[in-house]
Amino acid sequence: MNQPLLEPLVFEALQANAGADFVLQLLEAFAEEAPLLAQQLREAAAGGDSTQFETIAHSLKSNGVTFGAARLAELAGRLECHGLAAGGAAISAALDELTAEIAAALLALQAAARL
Repeated sequence: MNQPLLEPLVFEALQANAGADFVLQLLEAFAEEAPLLAQQLREAAAGGDSTQFETIAHSLKSNGVTFGAARLAELAGRLECHGLAAGGAAISAALDELTAEIAAALLALQAAARL
């Protein structure tokens, strides 16, 4: 069974605790920052900067957890945990998968925020 893009209970709890307006502001910030973070992750990988790579992956993982985007958190967490050890082709494939998941999660989050 495929994992849902969002865990509705997590997102609903975030809205209940932080307020829908504030969550919308968080989403707007995430929508701006996430693609930049994905690009910085690629640059860190290309430059062999494992510390920067792991820090950015951790940030994306944390955002995924916060918003209930479990698959995003899982993918970013794997990158954080394994760092650059997997090597070029595997890292590139993982980054492609993460970038696609960021885009999908953003669409799902934006739709959920409007409900």
